Amino acid sequence: MGQPILFLVDDRPRVLEALAADLGRRFGADHRILAEPSPGAAVEELEGLAKRSEEVALVVAGQQMAELPGVLLLLRAHELHPSAKRVLLVGRREWTPANPAVRAMTLGQIDTYLFEPWLPVGRFLYLPVSQVLADWVPSRGPSFEGIRIVGPRLGTRSHELRDMLTRMGIPHGWYQAGSAAGQRLLEEAGQDGARLPVVVFHSGQVFVDPSDAELAQALGFGTRPAAGSYDLVIVGAGPAGLAAAVYAASEGLDTLVVEPRAAGGQAGTSAMIRNYLGSPRGIGGGDLANRALEQAWLFGANLVLAQRATGLRADGHRRLVRLSEGSEVAAQAVVVASGVSWRRLGVPRLEALVGAGVFYGAAGAEAKAMQGQDVFVVGAGNSAGQAALHLAKYAASVALLVRGPDLAASMSDYLVRELEQAPNVAVRLGTQVVDGLGSWRLEGLRLQRRGDTTTEEVPAAALFVMIGGEPRTEWLAGVERDDRGYILTGHDLLSPGGPPAGWPHQRPPLLLETNIPGVFAAGDVRHRSVKRVASAVGEGAVAVQLVHQYLGEPPK
Repeated sequence: MGQPILFLVDDRPRVLEALAADLGRRFGADHRILAEPSPGAAVEELEGLAKRSEEVALVVAGQQMAELPGVLLLLRAHELHPSAKRVLLVGRREWTPANPAVRAMTLGQIDTYLFEPWLPVGRFLYLPVSQVLADWVPSRGPSFEGIRIVGPRLGTRSHELRDMLTRMGIPHGWYQAGSAAGQRLLEEAGQDGARLPVVVFHSGQVFVDPSDAELAQALGFGTRPAAGSYDLVIVGAGPAGLAAAVYAASEGLDTLVVEPRAAGGQAGTSAMIRNYLGSPRGIGGGDLANRALEQAWLFGANLVLAQRATGLRADGHRRLVRLSEGSEVAAQAVVVASGVSWRRLGVPRLEALVGAGVFYGAAGAEAKAMQGQDVFVVGAGNSAGQAALHLAKYAASVALLVRGPDLAASMSDYLVRELEQAPNVAVRLGTQVVDGLGSWRLEGLRLQRRGDTTTEEVPAAALFVMIGGEPRTEWLAGVERDDRGYILTGHDLLSPGGPPAGWPHQRPPLLLETNIPGVFAAGDVRHRSVKRVASAVGEGAVAVQLVHQYLGEPPK
């Protein structure tokens, strides 16, 4: 197979020539650049390339072409080359909501855009093209696999391992134990397959049904604190916890972050976040989490994975956090950013099939396995909408099941509009899952319309459930919470009589401070928090400023 093709279309010869020349200087060594001034001829050429099975990595089309608008050409290009990235060339003078690029990005009709003129060339041409090509590479098919997993066709543990590696951004492959490739890997690893899953590292290391701690340690992460005390302990490495870690470590606090699985929290499972400030083209939740994790590490934060916080108590001016492996770590202050876990459906047959076609969150790890299948997503929030759109890239059909009468109250407008335009996504309002079908794997669902006593049985290869969260606060004895388990902070702790019982200071609790002085809460785990990534990041940053304020107080 020849070099991947960058295909350029614009009916302005001088613009087309300049674009081809500039892209050639940067990408010409690894890509073949084809330029066509006629949209009609461009479609014919793309048809020919598809028939010859030639790889098209990128199609760039001018926005205002007389014969065929750029968006329409890119839609046709997508039909012929589904994996090719679609790029619209737009003018800088058209910064209005009516610009076709705005609608095209909102509806997922293009992958990105280029400004014209594209100067300085490094920022406005080479950087966005490099980013979109980097996103295209995984779609080509098999690539380097740093880790290979051999497991049963279905199974909760195999799913958990794949999810953890996907969220960490680690290239890996999964092989069924009964396949020829799976048997060959087992033989090479010296395993008979009696215990699964088997995890084989590129280095030759072999693990049989490894724990999260074993896997994290093999990947180079710490699984136990290196010291017995820190200035600040942060529980949870979602957006709030990572933001707190970045600001605390950058401001000189000796900081420890404790996370039971992979960094990112619920946001880390989002395929694409488009409403996060500073990311106009969108950013994957896992990518955002891993960048933040790297940033915290570079500032000197200590990270411990595969450890849960199981208790918290005050000992004089110290705050002691107990970990799942049994030890305690001391801190002058603590930020609780433990987030939420997905609320369960509570349907016994579906709970028995978790990992065997039923998944809570984590669409990213399973999406490619849904090729040509009929899948369902339960939920009405942004996470559910993003999951449905991501799954639609692979599945034959995706049905989004929503209990309520509409999506507008709980989902961002841009996602609602994109779902409406997706050809293989159906939104079923006023519908809930009441039962599952299948004994050893999910085969179908029993659905019920709101206000109707009859049920409908539908075939289903997979069900992804994202119906809101339950706070991870069961370990916080002594910390005041609301009736749903969310942590009360600041003004929410005050009663007509003043501060909460046992409060030792004359001042009231600080904005994000709990009823235990020096213990703060940030992000989704907090009562009345705004369930947005940017809000969680902001609370993490504010929590660190409050920690400084608390540490600067005279001893009591």
